[in-house]
Amino acid sequence: MKLHELAPNKPKKSRKRLGQGNGSGHGTFSGRGCGGQNSRAGGGVRLGFEGGQSGLLAKMPKQRGFRNPNRIETRPINLDTLEANYADEETVNIESLSIKKLIGNKDVSIKILGNGEITKKVKIDGIPTSESAKKAIEEAGGKVNK
Repeated sequence: MKLHELAPNKPKKSRKRLGQGNGSGHGTFSGRGCGGQNSRAGGGVRLGFEGGQSGLLAKMPKQRGFRNPNRIETRPINLDTLEANYADEETVNIESLSIKKLIGNKDVSIKILGNGEITKKVKIDGIPTSESAKKAIEEAGGKVNK
């Protein structure tokens, strides 16, 4: 095979040449019909327009309410989760929670809540803790640092 022997698989389809006389089959109205909005240059309607009838999107049921774009989402971690996933004398911080896959995103706000019981001496480092959780952790012999 040589460079001059290369050819496309299908020959190029020639474009439709409009307005070249009636003998061409595309004269007079040039395939645009007999006048009206769509026959004009720049004519036509936007996507989804139904001629003034209520459009499909306008007929759909609406989701009511409001979602605050500035909302800070907090991921709660309960004491029973710490009891199940941490050993004695282990440190609980954002990195360790991420390694143990208790949180997905490191950027999410976290708070330790007092649901459940804890018997292990864990050290909480740099995570906000509720009063009940702090009390339970300190009773078990753990420590809470902010």
